[in-house]
Amino acid sequence: MAREILYHKIANIIQGQITSKTLKTGDKLPSIRSVQKIYSVSINTVKQAFLELESKSMIEARPKSGYFVSNTSERKLAIPSMSRPGGTDMEKEPEDLISKVFDTLTDKSITQFSLGVPDKSLLPIAKLNKGVIKALRMAEDSGTSYEPVQGNQNLRRNIAKWSLVLEGKLTEDDIVTTSGAMNAIFNCLMAVTQWGDTIAIESPVYFGMYQIAYSMGLKIIELPTHPITGVDLCALKSVLHKIKACCFISNFNNPLGSLMPDENKKELVRMLTERDIPLIEDDLYGNLYFGTSRPKPCKAFDEAGIVMWCGSVSKTLAPGYRVGWVAPGKFKEKIIRQKLLQTLSTPPLFQEVIADFMENGRYDHHLRNFRRTLYTNCLQFQRAIETYFPENTKVSQPQGGLFLWLELDKSIDTAALYDIAIRHKISFAPGRMFTQHDQYNNCMRISFGLKWDDQLEFDLKRLGNIVKSAL
Repeated sequence: MAREILYHKIANIIQGQITSKTLKTGDKLPSIRSVQKIYSVSINTVKQAFLELESKSMIEARPKSGYFVSNTSERKLAIPSMSRPGGTDMEKEPEDLISKVFDTLTDKSITQFSLGVPDKSLLPIAKLNKGVIKALRMAEDSGTSYEPVQGNQNLRRNIAKWSLVLEGKLTEDDIVTTSGAMNAIFNCLMAVTQWGDTIAIESPVYFGMYQIAYSMGLKIIELPTHPITGVDLCALKSVLHKIKACCFISNFNNPLGSLMPDENKKELVRMLTERDIPLIEDDLYGNLYFGTSRPKPCKAFDEAGIVMWCGSVSKTLAPGYRVGWVAPGKFKEKIIRQKLLQTLSTPPLFQEVIADFMENGRYDHHLRNFRRTLYTNCLQFQRAIETYFPENTKVSQPQGGLFLWLELDKSIDTAALYDIAIRHKISFAPGRMFTQHDQYNNCMRISFGLKWDDQLEFDLKRLGNIVKSAL
């Protein structure tokens, strides 16, 4: 029997035991080795079964203790529907809606569930400030000179050294630094597409993605995307003959929070390699995992150099530093030429600060604490949504990242709801922002990258009441 079928079978058996209350909340599951012996399968098959259960929030891993039935296994609300995006014809962009949301971001009196970056209280700002002083002191020119076009060598070396999930595939020479991840994605698109080309993206998708594409004269095909497993590869296969490139967030997609399984990543890379179609992989959230290990990016399965792996510290450490990078594979020289035209050099000072933060282990330490906080926040937000929002609300079950995606009653227009909520000093991101088509009007994205306290729970309750009043 195929391993894929076996791991589904094992996962379904355990899920059935949880659903029937044979295994109750807090119960410890048999060890991976025990399950392996019971079913006479490989360790990897059992791990994949447990990973599937984790992705459904049925079980959770506890360091050095094993796997346990999760509190969220008793959740009342369903997950959102798989997206079924519209056709390829361009619709009117929701520019006014995007501007309306962004215009509130500096208002300290507003609770920013719409914010796409972590709250400053969750960031090691004092340590970063010390790093800035150290970098100023150590740099011969206090960071005023141009860097090499490829970027700060110390930072590139630390990114390569630190990216163990890629199993040593990267060296400092494989990486080009950029001004954040969006700048990396922009340069990648400039390197592999021309005006009038078509690209494939997930749906819903981060609004900055299609805005960049529009500015470059590119056409977009939005693909159906599952809130747990990510983009539908069958749908992608049917449009491969039309597209010049793909741009996906394989790990904890924004806004759905989906995590593409390794088998899907391998198949995606295989399909695209066969047709020599570049994959621009935005791995901005990969380090914000709630499980036991960081999920691999598609880049880990790339042998032909078609995957352009983009990352940054904007969602994990220092949004305003604008320190990002790309490992562009066989497109490296094009990216370097593109960067030379666009920016010539990325600012050296903040690159050196981040390199030092990585080199001395402070980044890993921060991430461990940050992930624990985000996971706790995610559970608190889900609990509050189940308590205060209408019973037919659907909410995502991310296994990492910063966001929850809510699907509300079809009668609700979240763009109109936003105007009401903002009068109550509450902001969220309406679903219409995340598509080029007239869809997701009854959806919203909220960030759980905030400091959890009684006031935040009260504001979620108020938002739930606003939703209920719209029914």
